[in-house]
Amino acid sequence: MDSKYKNIYFLGIGGIGMSALAQYFYSTGYNIAGYDRFRSEICIMLENLGINIHYEDNISHIPSAFLNSLKTLIILTPAIPEDQTELQYFRKNCFQISKRAEILGMISNPKKGLAIAGTHGKTSVSGICANIMSKTKNSCSAFLGGISKNLNSNILINPESEYIVVEADEFDRSFHRLTPSTALITYIDADHLDIYKNHDSLKEAFVIFCNQVKENGNIILNSKIYSEIKPKLNSEINIFSYGFENNSFDFFISNINYKNEFCYFDLHYPQGVIESIKYEIGGNHNLENALAGASIALLNGATDNDVRAGLESFKGIVRRFDIRIKSNQIIYIDDYAHHPKEISAFLSSVKLLYPDKKITGVFQPHLYSRTADFYQEFAQSLSICDEIILLPIYPAREKPIKGVSSEIILKHIHSTKKHLCDKAELLSKLEELQPELLVTMGAGDIDLFINPIINLFSK
Repeated sequence: MDSKYKNIYFLGIGGIGMSALAQYFYSTGYNIAGYDRFRSEICIMLENLGINIHYEDNISHIPSAFLNSLKTLIILTPAIPEDQTELQYFRKNCFQISKRAEILGMISNPKKGLAIAGTHGKTSVSGICANIMSKTKNSCSAFLGGISKNLNSNILINPESEYIVVEADEFDRSFHRLTPSTALITYIDADHLDIYKNHDSLKEAFVIFCNQVKENGNIILNSKIYSEIKPKLNSEINIFSYGFENNSFDFFISNINYKNEFCYFDLHYPQGVIESIKYEIGGNHNLENALAGASIALLNGATDNDVRAGLESFKGIVRRFDIRIKSNQIIYIDDYAHHPKEISAFLSSVKLLYPDKKITGVFQPHLYSRTADFYQEFAQSLSICDEIILLPIYPAREKPIKGVSSEIILKHIHSTKKHLCDKAELLSKLEELQPELLVTMGAGDIDLFINPIINLFSK
């Protein structure tokens, strides 16, 4: 970071990646302030640290010290539209404006970066990896895309460690700013087609990211993409595979057994096997995430005992298979799932763990473009629910697209028990239905309903 900067101003400070950077720079002595559209729990947490945040796009609310272009760096999230008033002011007055991904690369690239990429599972794998690495003699820092229940935070700061766990986000090609020493790819399913136009272009972006791994570094590929991606990678990179119950993979798990609401499994890696690991978070996709996180750690100094301790103590990530109520009357699980493959994996795990219960789902589609691209796939995955409620599309950074609404998903859902519902009517609808197993899904602002739903069914 250029030493002339004393102040850092964040446009979109409440975002999960932005807030982690804000905490990092605050801890290193910079003056921090920022703007966001609404006052989330993350924003409140930052305010409690002493960070000045406002919620109206108005230059007059920016603290005066941050209006000095020579001493203030602006960090921008891609979610901020170009016509935002404050952004236009900063551009007009020649402030240095950097994207979040650029700054994350600046922090992590000089270190031994452990980067987790993929269209699903990044946050869970990152959280698991960080929890394991924190048990090792070298420990780690970490920038996570969700709130770790172990840390009660989305960041772990350890200035003495040479290791840093980061999420490598494919949106806006952000991960091309990273040059890690180890990278892992979970899945490369079609997504962000507003950025990449087609699936092949997305795959090529992942290949570019993989080939930025440092010389003699490591790439770990999910077995489902291994054969397609490996031939395109640089020969000086060490390439590994991970997958489920198949001893042809470098990292795999076997002997999966559920007992007393815990899962037990053996974890195999090139140098040995760690037997009978007790894991709290069930479902095949969660076990696959555990394997992925352990694979990275094992290639970076973790011992068998470190892996066992890290996995057995891992409490999960907020909004990832997040069980919020478990009583005789109702089970309520919240999840960030916002892509058809994520929804299918999540609901299949729910079915596996609770085969005799009727699932009532609430889903908030995220982005008009994603809905237009995948409305049939959304309908198919949501049909796993016995009853489904669709909220209006959360637009995020987008303008409406003619003819695209939650209704085009609803029409293709197989179940006859399906409803469109405005957000203002959701709680009364749930009270009417009295679900026995409720799930909420989505990446927009559906999380604002979590506490009201808990209060509704805790009366």
